[in-house]
Amino acid sequence: MTELTHEDRVNVTRIIMNLLDDWGLNAEQQLVVLNLPEGTRTRALRRYREDTPFPDDPAVLKRVEHLLGITDALRTTFPRNANIGLLWMKQPCRRLRKRRPLDIIIEDGLSGLITVRTHLDCSFAWQESGSKC
Repeated sequence: MTELTHEDRVNVTRIIMNLLDDWGLNAEQQLVVLNLPEGTRTRALRRYREDTPFPDDPAVLKRVEHLLGITDALRTTFPRNANIGLLWMKQPCRRLRKRRPLDIIIEDGLSGLITVRTHLDCSFAWQESGSKC
């Protein structure tokens, strides 16, 4: 995200904030999922919804990358109805040990994001496995 213009970074930030709002995460959960720097207050989230990009912090940017990957994977997994993807995120999943994907993301941090993304996106899972053609 560091190669993007300021305006592009603001747009990506808004997309992520809208996504977290759509998933029904409260402000504290959003701070946790984004791994924003220590001491970031929940009221700072308002600025991210308006005109401030996320900090240029590798930990935050890595999570943004995975959130965008999950969003894209949900769109391709459930192409006819975006609401199904939203429901999937909130329902216990047998293949995820009957845990809700949102709970995995919130409770397990970066590894939770990777788990959910890997489950949804087989090409990402293949890449992560280090497999070669």
